[in-house]
This record gives sequence, structure tokens and C-alpha cells, in this order.
Amino acid sequence: MKKYDMVAAAAAILWLVICAGIFYSGTRIGSEEDMRYKIEINRIMTDLVNAEDGTPPEQGEADRAAQYDLRGMQYVRAISFLPAGGSVTELGQPAGGGAATARIRDFFRNHNGVNSAVYPVIRDGNVTGYLRFDYVTGTGDRLVLRLAVSGMVILGLAVLGVLWYVRMKIIKPFHVISGMPYELAKGNLAVEPQESRERFFGKFVWGIGMLRDALYDSRNRALELEKEKKLMLLSLSHDIKIPLSAIKLYARAMREGICGTAEKRGEAAGQIEKHAGEIETFIKKIMSTASEEIIDIEVADTEFYLGDYVNKIRAYYEPKCSLVMTRLHVGAYENKLLKGDMDRAFEVVENLMENAFKYGDGRQICLEFHEEDYCQVIELYNTGVPVSVQELPHLFDSFYRGSNAQDKAGNGLGLYIGRQIMLKMEGELYARREQDGMRFGLVFRT
Repeated sequence: MKKYDMVAAAAAILWLVICAGIFYSGTRIGSEEDMRYKIEINRIMTDLVNAEDGTPPEQGEADRAAQYDLRGMQYVRAISFLPAGGSVTELGQPAGGGAATARIRDFFRNHNGVNSAVYPVIRDGNVTGYLRFDYVTGTGDRLVLRLAVSGMVILGLAVLGVLWYVRMKIIKPFHVISGMPYELAKGNLAVEPQESRERFFGKFVWGIGMLRDALYDSRNRALELEKEKKLMLLSLSHDIKIPLSAIKLYARAMREGICGTAEKRGEAAGQIEKHAGEIETFIKKIMSTASEEIIDIEVADTEFYLGDYVNKIRAYYEPKCSLVMTRLHVGAYENKLLKGDMDRAFEVVENLMENAFKYGDGRQICLEFHEEDYCQVIELYNTGVPVSVQELPHLFDSFYRGSNAQDKAGNGLGLYIGRQIMLKMEGELYARREQDGMRFGLVFRT
């Protein structure tokens, strides 16, 4: 928030500086234009006053004003002359005469949106009349300047408005919910995601809420499973103590010679064998419980198109394959409707792709498609050294890791979870060794 406020403040200051610069340039242009039109008027005044053609002063001034050539003038558009006469007041208006008064008022009034300037004509110390110069300013640069200033003001206000809107409606609400992932990572699942009324982050907040619910359910299931396993282990530990004590007792009797006859020794050996069988049964229960489903996987009973599934894989992994210089080949397929959960199915292929990056040689990964027994089969093949024949049957066991995984990070659950997902979608996940790589097949119902 602070950095954003600094950026917004810098933008506002820059805008003000630019506007001030344009305004200063405008005042300079206005001052230069004021000087220019005054220079033209002074030159015309000099030409008119100094001209001598033998006519009376009043008549000469009027004719010269009317006949003056203004084609070379940039600002002055017209020249008018008003004689002073014998009854001129200090404003140049004679007393009386309605028509004359109207004429004088019209002479001193601006016309057609142009500016005017009135100068007295003085000859021999007397005012012989008045010259009015009609002129214009801002014919070029000033118009452009006004448009530039208007545009800058509108643009600046729009930018400031957008920055304010982004701050109040997007950044500030996101700042409120940005701490939720941190709280979830700490295990604080009691926090509720808060969405603003504008709902700019609707999908994000919805996803955070689903993540929170999934973590909450997963934690509860893990606690229940842990509780059940601990109770089972305690119960089996108690049950094992009884036959174990009996075995120790018979072994001690045999060692101390209490079982002197062959018949008694045979009975003792039989009891030891019997109780050892009981212990073996308990051990099998422990192993069976340990090999049960570790993760409670939920799969939606829906349908999805094969084309959408393949497009999702390509969009996610084509950039990554290009980055690691691995060729990704996607074969031809028919866009069929498959039964299953596409998100869960993507988890399966995601694990296979990551294994291909981790254990393959990085040359090539291929996706191939074919039909088999009314099912759609997607096979993922990657080049590299295949697993041994002895290890192949155990690839989908929980916590099993092959001999080529000793220096690789992992827990041996990826393929196990992938197969459980495919089984819950009434499909299958299988593996097959190739001469120069591994091939995994995903079987979907159609």
C-alpha cells in the first residue's frame, strides 16, 4: 500500500509539473502575441500619421485608414477612423445627436468576437480623431495550447481517478485478504475469507475458502485416522503380551529342565508354536492396517471432454518442457466425452509428468491415445532408463521408491495416489517397461 501511494503521489506531482510547464508556456506565448499585435498597430499608426497627401486632416485620416493594405498583417484585421469634430468630450463622444451617439458607441464596441484598440490621432497638439484597430490573438499556438491544457487536465483527472479507484476497490480489499494464506500455513483454519462488495477477487476468495475447508477436513480425517491407528496399536500390543508371556514361560521351562520328558517337551513346543501363530496373526493385522488407504481421496462423479483435458496438459507443460529442452509430442486423438473428475485426472498426469522430468533423460515425453474395450487409453511415455523387472510390480505400493530414487526428493506416494484416483473413477493406471524408457497408461470410461 505504501509503495502504491508513493507511485500515485509521484504521478500526481509529475502531472502538476507538466501542467505548470504548459501554463508557463502559455503565458509566454500570450505575452509574445500581445507584443506582436502592438508592434503591428504602432507600425500602422506611424504610417498613417506620417503620411502627407495634401487632403484635410480629417478626410485624409479616414481615407488612409480605409485604403491601408492589411494583407501583410498577422493580427490586425480592420482599421476605422472617427473624426473628433468640434464638440468632443473627454471620452470622444459629442453631446447630443442620437444617431451620432449610437455611431460613437458602435465605434468603441467590439464586433464579431475580435478585440479592438482605440488610439487618438494627434496633429499639432490637437486630437483630430480616433483610430480603431480590430485584431485577433491566439490564432495558432494559443489554440493548440488551450487544447493541450484541456487534454492534460482531463487526462490527469482520469488517471488520478483510476489510481484512486484501483487503490480503494482492488488493492485495499486484496490487502485485507492477503494474510489468509499465511494464516492457513500456520494452521489457523478459523479465519474466514472476506470478499468485498465489488467481488474483483471472487474466484480467488472462493478458492481460498475451498482450500481452507479442504485443509480443515483433511486435518480432521488425519486426526481420526491417527486416533484409530493408535487405539488399534494399543489393543494389538495388549493382545500380543498374552501369547508372548506364554512363549517366554514355556521357553524358560524347557531351559530349566522342568519339561523333563519328551512328551512334556513336545507339549511345550506345541504351545510355543501356537502362541507364535497368534503373534503372527496380530502382526498381519498391523501390516494390513498400515497398508490401508493413507489419504481419503474424493472424486466427483462428472464428465469431461478429452480435448479440454489435453489442452489443459499442453497449456501447463509445454512452457516447462521448452524451458528444460524436452520435446513434448502429443499424438492425434478424437475429442470424446470421458467419465471422471478432470481436476483429479489432471493430478494423475501431473504426477506422471513430474516423474518423467525427475527420472527420465530429458529427451522426449509423448502422449499417445487409443481405444481399448470401449475405454479411452492415454499413454504417457518418457525416454530414460526403465525400472528393473523386480521393481515394476511394486511401483504403485504406498511409500515404495525404486532404486533410481535414492538421490531424488519424494515420499513414494505419487503413483499410489494416482492409481487410487483412477480406481475411484472406475478406471486404471498401469506401468510398462520399454527398451529405452517407461510407459504409463491411464484408462478412462467413455
